[in-house]
Amino acid sequence: MIEILLLLLVILMVGLNRKTSTRVTALETELEAIKADLLARQPVLAAAPAALPVAAAAAVTEAVIEEPVPEAEAVSAEAFPEETIAASTAAEDIAAAEEAPAPAMAAARPTAKPKTKENLESYLGARWPVWVGGVALAFGGIFLVRASIEAGLLGPGARLVLACLFGLLLMAGGEIVRRRAMPQVSDRFSNAMIPGALTAAGAVTLLGAIYAAYGVYEFIGATPAFVLLALVSFATIGLSLLHGQALAGLGLLASLLTPGLVASGEPNANALFLFLGLTWVAVNAASRFRQWTIVPMLANIGIGLWVIAYAIGADDFDTMPPTLTLIVMIASTGFFWPGAVYSRDRVVKTGWGGMLGRQPLTITLSVAIMSVLPALAMLATNPVTGIDPFFPSAAVIAALAALGASRAYTVWPAMIAACGAVLSLAIVAISLLDTYVPQPVGNEPLPVITYTTEIAVSLLLGAVFTLLGFAFLKRFRKAEPEFSMVWSVLMSGVPVALATISFLNFGNLGRDWTHGLYGVGLGLVLLAGAEWLFRERDKTAEGRIDWAACFLIAGSFAGFTFALHALTNGIVTTILLSVLGFAYVLGMRARPWPALPWMMAAAILIVFGRIAWEPTLIGQNSLGTTPFFNALLPGYGIPTLLAIATAYLLKDSSDFRIRNLMQALASLAGLMTVAVLVRHAMNGGVLDDRVPTLGEQSIYTLLTVGFSGILMTLDLKSPSPVFRWGSMIAGVLATINALSLHVFALNPYFSGENTGAWPFLNLLLLGYLLPGLAYALVAYYARGRRPMPYVIMLALAGAVLGFLWATLSVRRFWQGENIADWKGFMAAETYTYSVVWLLIGVLLLAIGSKLDAKSLRLASAALVLVAVVKVFLVDMSNLEGILRALSFIGLGAVLIGIGLFYQRILVNKSGEPAATNSQETAS
Repeated sequence: MIEILLLLLVILMVGLNRKTSTRVTALETELEAIKADLLARQPVLAAAPAALPVAAAAAVTEAVIEEPVPEAEAVSAEAFPEETIAASTAAEDIAAAEEAPAPAMAAARPTAKPKTKENLESYLGARWPVWVGGVALAFGGIFLVRASIEAGLLGPGARLVLACLFGLLLMAGGEIVRRRAMPQVSDRFSNAMIPGALTAAGAVTLLGAIYAAYGVYEFIGATPAFVLLALVSFATIGLSLLHGQALAGLGLLASLLTPGLVASGEPNANALFLFLGLTWVAVNAASRFRQWTIVPMLANIGIGLWVIAYAIGADDFDTMPPTLTLIVMIASTGFFWPGAVYSRDRVVKTGWGGMLGRQPLTITLSVAIMSVLPALAMLATNPVTGIDPFFPSAAVIAALAALGASRAYTVWPAMIAACGAVLSLAIVAISLLDTYVPQPVGNEPLPVITYTTEIAVSLLLGAVFTLLGFAFLKRFRKAEPEFSMVWSVLMSGVPVALATISFLNFGNLGRDWTHGLYGVGLGLVLLAGAEWLFRERDKTAEGRIDWAACFLIAGSFAGFTFALHALTNGIVTTILLSVLGFAYVLGMRARPWPALPWMMAAAILIVFGRIAWEPTLIGQNSLGTTPFFNALLPGYGIPTLLAIATAYLLKDSSDFRIRNLMQALASLAGLMTVAVLVRHAMNGGVLDDRVPTLGEQSIYTLLTVGFSGILMTLDLKSPSPVFRWGSMIAGVLATINALSLHVFALNPYFSGENTGAWPFLNLLLLGYLLPGLAYALVAYYARGRRPMPYVIMLALAGAVLGFLWATLSVRRFWQGENIADWKGFMAAETYTYSVVWLLIGVLLLAIGSKLDAKSLRLASAALVLVAVVKVFLVDMSNLEGILRALSFIGLGAVLIGIGLFYQRILVNKSGEPAATNSQETAS
């Protein structure tokens, strides 16, 4: 009891000093006002430094606190001359201020006070004792009851009564201290106020006594205990308006724990969530009045955890009470925290970073997360009312989306609601995959399972997002451009995503009119919305892209695309997709919207995706074996022709990005169409992943090289980076394929493939000579038009293929149709290689000199060098007799002839210096 006496003594001392502290506080406040007014009217002091008035004012304040008022005036008058006038009239100003109305006082005060930086002494002396003291008092009340129990001094009822009295005494003491304490303590130590600590200790003592009366001694039943605990909790929340946010957190914690502490054999979900809802409203009302954000966040978390615990632990789950509580929490958040009122004294941040970080961030994030998680937890329940849990879950998510559309700072609720909508439907779809279908008995018909509720809820939820998006754009489109972009994506993407999941899991994959018409309607609505946005856009925004309207156009295209997949199949869908994209391009004649041509690019990309999924478009069994004139021709050809037409229409477009993209897509589509038709024709009407033959691969190489030349020609007529880089990329890819497949993987010498019965028109012609000539022509065409390394690469690739054709043709002449390596080499064959290589070298040298092509002359030198090495290393050891002699004689004659050729060129050049310089420059 000593602690109680000391506490009462402190309260008495504070009460006796009330007048003095009040007078000193008034003097301090008025002196600060006088000082601010004097500094505002006084010109800049020339003789005294700027810090002098501040120091003098501090001296005056200290003198007023330590001495009576007249002495304080004298001290302040002696401080320095500039303050004499203010000090001499201090008493008159104070009297006038007491008679003046409150607005005048507020106008005289400075607008903002710099916060005093607290030191270690302030924390140790003014904060920690309060916190620890409050906890000690709470434990003191508990230990007092325990000590009386152990000593057997009082009965249980008396002990509980004393504990309640002690708690009430602490709360009353806290109120007395609050009323008599200095206001400076409340301002400076708002988080460590002695009144708040005393009130918190009293509340804990009362809560402990009430719970002991119920849970330990069973003096009262569950209902009275619940009511008493709730009253103490609400009283604590109400007192937090006077004592700070920490006390509100204590009252919230007590309220959230009360239903768990007071257990009942027959739990009532209606009473539970009604109490939790009232607690949430009380906490947010107090927090809204005092602009707190931490306690409302904790309240949101508490409500969400209670709903999750009820969904997991309840045997008989009732969806209505938790659903209504969550909806009340969401709706009341928008009511308690209106954007205009909350941001009245705050700087509203703009831009993407400011939009994502707008206050009250803790409240919006917590209400969004703790609404979606319980909504998802409901999906795992089996309600006793028979209501499909997907319906209340969707209702909560729709309410959260409505909150996201009603305020300018609720971007997180909007985005989290969208994610929750898609995730909830995905969870429902996955859970229904394991649904057991009862087997028919005897001649009974097969049971029919319908998903009417899932389809209706998912489509309606998507429609809600679209309507909310229009509502947001109507209110905030000009003021919130970034958030408007977010909502334009959500109002388009969420309905399409929900409809797609619903169609794939619950719809008729053959032809679904419900989902198909929904997609058509969604596309028309979003297209009308884009028209509305473009018409209503601000005239000051001319020249800038209206991203919100562009996203609505993309959403309309997504809706129509979904409708095509729901109403059509196979090759029809593929063709109509390209037609749909081209229709958007033609729409540019009526509406100059920048997003329209991009829809054609999206359509071609979707077509590519469908082709990758099913290259035959209609199935292998329905494709047929007729070369070229089969389903592949319209399935690939029509999208390609429309892509080429779009690229032509956009050739003069000011948007170089879509122009270049469509040129690239059209070129790729054309090459792919020809390649697929060739593969179908050369594989007997079969499209599969088998390794191509050398003949088939040769056609692909010819197509790629020809494609490179075509793009180069287009670039010369209409310069474009797509044509320029596309031509070089095609040439590089063709060279890689040629050097890897033609030289090694598909080479008949290694693979053993038969070359054909005809001497010249055989596989070697198609596989090596024709691609080599194609490389030579493209390299010649690229001279002066493409970088020299690229030209040299093409020329060398053509030379390698031509060399292989000549070499393999020699082997075929001696070995027959099959030239596999296991057959070995004949002596005459070995000699023929040397002759042919030297002839090719001489031919390349002559052509290189005629065309003044340095690359051909270098290739000739390399080939002659190979022939020399072959003669000295191979022919010398493998050939005998006349063949060995002829081999060396022929090599020597060729080398001498090459030397003579170069000597004549050098002599001619030495006599014609001007020609020499010009030729070297050309080389």
